[in-house]
Amino acid sequence: MIMTSGQGHHSLRIGRRSFAGQVYLLTTVTYLRRPYFLDADVARLVARSLSSPERWFPSRCLAWVLMPDHWHGLVELGDDETLAVAMQRMKGVTARLTGIHDRQVKPLWAKGFHDRALRRDESVRCAARHIVANPVRAGLAETVKDYPYWDACFMDQEGAVEGFD
Repeated sequence: MIMTSGQGHHSLRIGRRSFAGQVYLLTTVTYLRRPYFLDADVARLVARSLSSPERWFPSRCLAWVLMPDHWHGLVELGDDETLAVAMQRMKGVTARLTGIHDRQVKPLWAKGFHDRALRRDESVRCAARHIVANPVRAGLAETVKDYPYWDACFMDQEGAVEGFD
């Protein structure tokens, strides 16, 4: 496909609509796919921010995983919010935090993101399992429990996750 001026990430969003209450699988990559999150300090800083419910309000992040050069998330969109606004907030806040911590981590995120709405017949819990198992499939960990940069709302108070063993 030949791209002309005015096409690109923005043109991919034409015709897309954001629906409150809809659950979306989201992916965004780091700038030039740089593996910024191999640095444990940067990864922990971003992970703490991603786990904060305030970061996502009025939406809810149900599950996420931070890979060395990208992020996958499962987000339920809140009232009066678009996916673009939710992602812009997440990317902006995490970029500011990492820029304050390490000035060489600039820019943090590439432009744009990929999204897919979960169909009604798809299980949110299964989608969350798939997301947090990414490090295992990528060979970064033996089990989900061995990888520190993920979270899911399905965790119990002891840190066990139903169906994630």
